[in-house]
Amino acid sequence: MQEPSRRKQEPPAQDGARVSGRAWLMLGVATAGFAVDFWAWALLSPLAPRFEDSLGLSAFEQSLLVAVPVIVGSLGRVPVGALTDRFGGRVMFPLVSAVTTLPVLHLGLLGHSSLPALLAGGFFLGVGGTAFAVGVPFVSAWFPPRRRGLAIGVFGMGMGGTAISALTTVRLVDAHGMANPFLITAGVLAAYAVVAGLVLRDAPGRTVPAEPLLRRMGRACRLPITWQASALYAVAFGGYVAFSVYLPTYLKTGYGLAQADAANRMAGFVLLAVVMRPAGGWLSDRFGPVRVLTATLAVVITAAFVQSLTPSLAPTATIAFLAMAAALGAGSGAVFALVALLAPAEQVGAVTGVVGAAGGLGGFLPPLVMGSLYGAYGSYAIGLVLLGLVSLAALAFTGTGVRSAVTHRTRPARPQPR
Repeated sequence: MQEPSRRKQEPPAQDGARVSGRAWLMLGVATAGFAVDFWAWALLSPLAPRFEDSLGLSAFEQSLLVAVPVIVGSLGRVPVGALTDRFGGRVMFPLVSAVTTLPVLHLGLLGHSSLPALLAGGFFLGVGGTAFAVGVPFVSAWFPPRRRGLAIGVFGMGMGGTAISALTTVRLVDAHGMANPFLITAGVLAAYAVVAGLVLRDAPGRTVPAEPLLRRMGRACRLPITWQASALYAVAFGGYVAFSVYLPTYLKTGYGLAQADAANRMAGFVLLAVVMRPAGGWLSDRFGPVRVLTATLAVVITAAFVQSLTPSLAPTATIAFLAMAAALGAGSGAVFALVALLAPAEQVGAVTGVVGAAGGLGGFLPPLVMGSLYGAYGSYAIGLVLLGLVSLAALAFTGTGVRSAVTHRTRPARPQPR
């Protein structure tokens, strides 16, 4: 008589056919939070060329300025993902958003007059980048396995918060002064923290791990999927992050575009990647993440080698960057469809934290490399060739080790002899 009651207490994620209206509501609120936190996380990138002029920054210092929030937000995802497994998204989403308001206010009111002050603000601004590690386990628990690729892909559209920053930050500074975009973003973050605290609920039947934090993180690090997905996400999402923070500088330096024009083109890159992320998750649900990753990595390789020749901006370079945006967005969605397929349910947060950190770190190094190479050789070609070679290695890994892991996971169990 106990078995039926246990079934009733199963979370909705275990029902392969039905998705409740509340699940879609939770997905919507989580996606909005991801977008707001990423908006804050990306505030410094559109202003980097301006700080270069006003503070006399070198190419490396400018790259460092936009990279510091990326690395902090990336490394922070590891403990934040594990804490989300323990305390749930209902607690962690409002907490991350509220904490992020503090460095945003610092940068708007005090921290934009010197490089050390900017770097200090950018360091703590990285907290906003950890929201990703909150949302993936939160959303995953609300959806059945066959719908998680799409659901996590939709949540991933919150990375479009960087497009909000690209489209509004420079204009708001020009119209109302340096503090304006930071104060507006801080207000939106504070409002979201309140709404999230009132509306968000963790999925019924969510498994709360009893193990200590460090032990759970250690167990997640021993799972093969953690490192397989980390390697692929470092290329897919890392490439997206790198271009979303460095593209304005690249276009201004390499093609002589005005700051506002470069920011608008960066926003187009971001928006296309955002739209393609749920498409990558949906395609992974239908055709499998390995096929989607194989196709998207092939596109990145081709576009990177084409752009390494520094072709004319219209149409060749524009097509190359848009192709990369679409492929990197879809590939990012496919990686977390892979995580949803292979990671144990009670460890999704911890695995997501490590994988998300790898993706952010993948976005930390390229701006520094690109800035250093341009300073040394006056060209970005070597950096783009390196991107193509790394993507080629990821493609080979997808076709061998990752394909084998997925085949083993999905192969029907062999019946035992009687």
